[in-house]
Amino acid sequence: MARRMNRRSFMRTGIAGAGLLGTGPSAFGGDSMKGPGFLEPGRKIPVAEGCPVIVCGAGPAGIAAALAAARLGATVQLIESAGCLGGIWTAGLLCWVLDTKDKPGILQEILSQLRQRRAGYVNVPGASFAYDAEVMKLLLEELCLEAGVKIQLHTQVVSALTDENKRMSLAVTESKSGRQAWRGKVFIDATGDGDLAARAGCGFDLGRPQDGVTQPMSMMAILTGAEHERIKEFVRDRERRASTPKKRLLAELQKAGVEPSYGQPTLFRIYDNLFCLAANHEYGYVPTDAAQITKATFHARAEIHKLVNALRSLGGVWENLRVVATNEHIGVREGRRIHGLYTVSTDDLVSGARHEDGVCRVHFNVDVHSPKREEGTATGGVGVRAKPYDIPLRALIARDVKGLLLAGRCISGDFIAHSSYRVTGDAVAMGQAAGVAAALAVQNNCLPQDLPWEQIKTSLHRFDTTL
Repeated sequence: MARRMNRRSFMRTGIAGAGLLGTGPSAFGGDSMKGPGFLEPGRKIPVAEGCPVIVCGAGPAGIAAALAAARLGATVQLIESAGCLGGIWTAGLLCWVLDTKDKPGILQEILSQLRQRRAGYVNVPGASFAYDAEVMKLLLEELCLEAGVKIQLHTQVVSALTDENKRMSLAVTESKSGRQAWRGKVFIDATGDGDLAARAGCGFDLGRPQDGVTQPMSMMAILTGAEHERIKEFVRDRERRASTPKKRLLAELQKAGVEPSYGQPTLFRIYDNLFCLAANHEYGYVPTDAAQITKATFHARAEIHKLVNALRSLGGVWENLRVVATNEHIGVREGRRIHGLYTVSTDDLVSGARHEDGVCRVHFNVDVHSPKREEGTATGGVGVRAKPYDIPLRALIARDVKGLLLAGRCISGDFIAHSSYRVTGDAVAMGQAAGVAAALAVQNNCLPQDLPWEQIKTSLHRFDTTL
């Protein structure tokens, strides 16, 4: 039987009102301070003002979902763990949008706005677009506020509640405001790692099937102190062969005495004196473990500064090179892939699958970054060539929980397919479709999977052409 402690003792240990599991020093873990845990007391969680559509995660997919649903008349609550909107676009400092072809609607609106603000440019038509992350933050805020989206930042999804019919009814979060519950009719998981779906009880896959290992995380960096005209031979710009400047940059780093963990280091131009550097891979870390993400972050940041310092030591065109910023959240390529009503497969890529309920046409190639360092430090050759293919709405509908849609890299797909559709141009298209389906489901008082496809198709077409 657990040793009883008075309230003052609990307050001294920092676990007021809780009940310890275990006795004596071992209850606190002894020397290890780990212990078997404690029983958290029951408490009443306040339910925030309900919204018909709840979107968790404000990255490219979540932004598009919230905007699409709000513009179709739904009241939308957008919940984000970071201190800005945009996810990998902003907190992740990606500064590069991939697969922009056949993505009408919200994505084209965002890219057009960035061009108008002289904060972005087309690098390769239909393929890649470079942008200023700070301007992107402001633009996304303006678009969401103008659409009437309710937003709460600095808020992490920690739990979810389903009813006796396995329909999702509440998302639970933790923030400076404490624990809150958010009631909705339709929920959209755009967290990237499928946090909401996993906590609601959805099945999922993680990593490649043979060993569960995921692709490496990466830290990005914004650099200044160099001029594009002087270093353009090392910059991935509008060259026909993108691998050429990467090879030159790798040789330059090796000349400086360092070997980057990513074997295809890349400099992207944002402005003529501002660049984004992708040169880091963090292998073997689990993307759903906070302690491991923390360790990967420290290791990655140290490497970024080591690489930049090495380039600067060469003098010449690099003599004034400096790190302006590294991303506040390390880039995670691969997290949970939630089980949906359809699983996008390698066969879909090989055959160039077409679906009647296709909501996103993917043109991006298979892009598996070697999960283990000993397998190489760049992108692994998996022997699969992708043709343009469709992602069906069914892959965006959770299989195990009703009233839950998925958008972005956490949709239902296999390991190889995920390496193709995970890029942000496709995430926006998926988010837009999920937002439309959520709004229509609320209006028709039904589940997303019960909507007639023609109704969704018509609304998507109208939505795309009226932006």
